[in-house]
Amino acid sequence: MARAARPRRKTTTSRPVAILAVGRLKPGPERALFEHYAARLRPPPAVTEVAEARGSAAEIRRREGAALLAALPAGALAVALDLGGEAPGSEDFAALLARWIGTGRPLAFLIGGAEGLDPAVLARAEHRIALGPMTWPHFLVRGMLAEQLYRAQAIRQNHPYHRAWRPA
Repeated sequence: MARAARPRRKTTTSRPVAILAVGRLKPGPERALFEHYAARLRPPPAVTEVAEARGSAAEIRRREGAALLAALPAGALAVALDLGGEAPGSEDFAALLARWIGTGRPLAFLIGGAEGLDPAVLARAEHRIALGPMTWPHFLVRGMLAEQLYRAQAIRQNHPYHRAWRPA
C-alpha cells in the first residue's frame, strides 16, 4: 500500500536579519507599523532592543553605542542607519541586501537613539545607509526599515508589491 505523500513544508535557508535598536517600542502606531512589515518577512527579523541611556549627548551616544556593539553578533556584517550614509533607491537596496546576505555572515542593522550613533558604532559598521536626507524619529525608522526589507524581498521574488514604474 502506497503511503500518502506529506505536504512539503516551505523551508527557508537564510538566517534572519538582525535589527539592533536603542529603546523599547511601546504599543502604538510605530510598533504596529514595524510589526505589520516584520510579520511579512521570511524569516522575520530578530530584534534586539538596548536601553536608552541618560546623561549628556556624548555620554548617551557612548553608552548606547557600547550596548549596541555588545549585542552585535560575532562576525556580523554591520549596517548603520545614519543620516550621513548612502541613500539607495529600493531596487539598489534590494541588490545591496542580496549581496550582504550572500556573504554568509550574520547581517545586522544598527539603529541609534535620539542622539544618533556613537563614532565607535559608525567605525565598526561596514556600511552606512540613510532613509533619505530627512531626519526621522528613531522609533519610526524601525518600521521604515522593515518596510524596505519587505520591499527588497518582494523585488527579489518579482512579487507585485513593488511597482517599479513611475508616472512621468
